[in-house]
Parts: sequence; C-alpha cells; structure tokens
Amino acid sequence: MKLLKLCAAAILISGGSAQAEGKLSIYHWFEYMPQELLDKFAAEHGVEVTMDTYDSNEAMLASLKAGALGSYDVAVPGDYMVQIMAESGLLDTIAEGELSNMGNIEGQWVDVPFDTGRKHSIPYQWGSTSFSVNTDVYGGDINTTSIIFDPPEELRGKINVLDSQGEVILLANLHLGIPQCSTDRDQLRMLDELLQGAKQHWASFGSDIAKDVLVSGDAAAGMIYNGFSAKARLEGAPIKYAYPREGIIVWMDNVVLLKDAPNRSNALKFMDFLLEPENIAAVTNFARYSPGIMGVTDMLDEELRTAPESVPPADAPAGTFIAVCDEETQSVYDAIWTRLKK
Repeated sequence: MKLLKLCAAAILISGGSAQAEGKLSIYHWFEYMPQELLDKFAAEHGVEVTMDTYDSNEAMLASLKAGALGSYDVAVPGDYMVQIMAESGLLDTIAEGELSNMGNIEGQWVDVPFDTGRKHSIPYQWGSTSFSVNTDVYGGDINTTSIIFDPPEELRGKINVLDSQGEVILLANLHLGIPQCSTDRDQLRMLDELLQGAKQHWASFGSDIAKDVLVSGDAAAGMIYNGFSAKARLEGAPIKYAYPREGIIVWMDNVVLLKDAPNRSNALKFMDFLLEPENIAAVTNFARYSPGIMGVTDMLDEELRTAPESVPPADAPAGTFIAVCDEETQSVYDAIWTRLKK
C-alpha cells in the first residue's frame, strides 16, 4: 500500500437538497464515522454532507499540502498531526464563543500540548495502538514488542504492520528503549537496522486492512488500533490485544477546523454537534474507542465498557504519545521510513 493512497470513498448524504442550507465537506479516517450520525446531522441542519477518507495522518497532510486545502471544511488528525498542521498554517482558529458545547470536554482534554487552549480542534476519540495476535497460531507470551520486530517462528511472514510512519517508528523506539527524535547516530543506525531486519518477517503494510487480515486469517499478528482490534474480535478473529511491557502508543484524534474551509459556518455546527454526549457516544459505540466528552458513559454499550481492548490490565505500561521532531531531525526519520517502504 502506498503511503499516499487515499480510500476512494465519497459518501453523499442528501439532507433534502432543495431545502439545504449549504454543504459540509469532511476529510476523515476510514471506517470511523457511523453513517446514521451523518444522516442525523444532515437532517437536523438541512446540510448536504460529503466525506472522503484517508488511511494515515501523513497521507492526509500530504494531500492537503498538494492542493486539497480549501476543498474540505474539517479533518480528523491525530494529536501530533494537529500541532504539525497548526505550525504549517493549515488550520483556522476557533474564536471564543463560536462553539457552545466546549464545556462538555473532559478536563484532561481541555488544554492539551498539541493545541493549547483548543484554538483549532475539539476531541473526537482516543485510544491506543499496539498489536493483536491470533492465539490459535501462537500461544506464547504476546506482551512484548518482539512479536513485531523479532517474531517467533509461528508468526514469521504472517504479520501486518500499519502503514503509519509515526506509529511504526515509535513502536520501534520503544522496543529499543531509545528516545523519540533522537539525533544520536548510533541510535539511528540501530533503529534503521531493526526495521530493515524485521521487514523480512512482515507480510504487508496496511492500516485500513489491519482488521480484515486478522479476521480472514491472512495475518496471524498485526499492529492495530485498539478499537479496530475489538471489532476484529467481535467479527470472530481468535485474537488477543497486547500490552507490551516495552510500552504502548496512545493517541487522540481531533476534529480540526481547516483553513479556507468553504463552509465554515456548517463546520462549526458539525463540531458543536459532535460535542453533544449523545452524538459522540454513537461514534464511540461504532468505532470502539473512548470519547473525550463528559456525560457519555451511560450511553455506551456494556461490552465496550468491559472489553479488554478498552480496559488495560493493572500491569499495563504507561502510554506514549508520538512526539513532533524539528524539521531537520524529522527528515532523517522520513529517510528511514522511505528506505523501509522500498
């Protein structure tokens, strides 16, 4: 799968175009928004909604920089990507009072390092990235990043890795115990050698296929988002989600107001809509992650509240967010990733 591959999904929700009060254009991750919720927003506001999808933060950024900015009203980047987009001048500023439901945001997500004061974004969903293993194929210890980077014989050649530079490299950093954004030549050489050596054991790179290959059995292990793993398990995959002792990745996806949004007013209405507990609960029940909004718990499916992908064990490691490196350092990591994908 190419990094810049965009899912060719274009979803049109007709809220009765004769009465439409304009349009809303959404740029979103794949399989992450229930159709019924888009229909509800379209009907309530008389807005015609379209949605295109992408499969990685980097693909979304590249597309916007290549000319898509000005075509979309909102996007849903991860935490570190919000900061990169803001620093690149790709985001509009939400003025005080423009969103009436900002008070519904949970305290821990009100003022975040990647968007101080929530000037450009609102929380959408948060979760973790690790890997899941088919326990019918491998019955040993899965709570180690060696599953991905030095896999047991049973899993070699049967591993899917996310097509996501930030997450793959961070997981490798955790495996090696080296800091993010390191400029140490020895550490960078270790990182490159680890990835190149592990690649021979991987069957595929794919974010949007991460669930399906585990369900079909085409992969016996794979990096995956916790909600996607929960969906795969519910669809019958005999898998277990790992909490590797070396560390786990945590993330928060956020709805951002894009610069030059052609339908800015409707974008703000949509963001306010997603800040209502009932609506974001519908996203959570569909996507199987966690919301950053208060008043949602009683609206969530019981299975979701107790799922192993949502409730880490007591000895689970602390999570690590992806860091934003300076431009010169990032170029080194970009080169390592490009070499890995050849």
